[in-house]
Amino acid sequence: MNLNMNLDMSLNMSMTKLRSAALIAALAAGLACAATPSWAQAPSAAQAWPQRPVKFIVTLGPGSGADIGARLLADRLAARWGKPVVIENRPGADGLVAIQAFVNAADDHTLLFTPAGSFTVHPLQYSKLPYVPEDLVPIARVSNTIIAVGVPASLKIGTLADFAKLARAEPGKLNAAVVSGITEFTFDYFVKTAGLGIAKVPYRDIVQAATDLSESRVQVMMSSYAILQPHALAGRVKVIAVTGHERTTILPDIPTANESGFPALEVEGLVGLFGPRGMSNELRARIGADAAAVAADPTIAERLAATAQVPNPGGPAEFAAAIERQRAQIAVIAQALGPIPKQ
Repeated sequence: MNLNMNLDMSLNMSMTKLRSAALIAALAAGLACAATPSWAQAPSAAQAWPQRPVKFIVTLGPGSGADIGARLLADRLAARWGKPVVIENRPGADGLVAIQAFVNAADDHTLLFTPAGSFTVHPLQYSKLPYVPEDLVPIARVSNTIIAVGVPASLKIGTLADFAKLARAEPGKLNAAVVSGITEFTFDYFVKTAGLGIAKVPYRDIVQAATDLSESRVQVMMSSYAILQPHALAGRVKVIAVTGHERTTILPDIPTANESGFPALEVEGLVGLFGPRGMSNELRARIGADAAAVAADPTIAERLAATAQVPNPGGPAEFAAAIERQRAQIAVIAQALGPIPKQ
């Protein structure tokens, strides 16, 4: 009888311990769920996404290449998803205005559409940032903006090497206009490694710089080809190089900077979609596949080409790898340029 009583007591104690362990596990799971956004808890919910309108926050203003690309993508994705896709332009402060709005939203129905160059150089520009890199989760690479180098047609220069030769022969006499951000840092790197003496002219409106270039008030400009295009087509500006890794079908006769002997001037104009921290890999893959399918549409390619963009669809992993390569490139540039004043 004592033996039976001892067995009953042991069994009761074991059951009590099991119940306590189960209660602790349940409480821990509850706390974990409370700390995680509801949209990040169930990856299988990716199949039911979106449940409401989707918003693309764009770092550049209406009419910019990124804005046009975002709207083309949004129209097609809205048809695929059966929900509206709204564009919200939040230009300013080198992309920080849009990025902060995106991070503050913390919502899987609010995505960021931006050139990667809008933020990969932020650590060089700012001593304090309102976000960390992990807040911007790559979803889909959509396109590459064509970045080009142009000179006044009146200079009678045909190549990048010719321009470098002229700049060395006349140190301090040539002026440059450059789009801020990664384009400017890349241009500075080119100037330093090529041993050129060129002064930069600051512009509040970079479109005005293209007009000044066409009239020889500045002697070189590096920007998206879209800004240079009207003057190039009018014969007032000569495009002497593109900065991508490969030539573009839009400008097949224009060599790359690397082909021209100046690899320091190589930079890719990566543009794509980003999601918030905590977005499931399943949802990233689904949105990325939809965006890639839309970007590969020949009609979209034709309309992107009109804004000097080339479709370059890629999923989350491809986009993330391309961004890391850009960050590595910026680290090399930063080391070569030395201390840079920060805001």
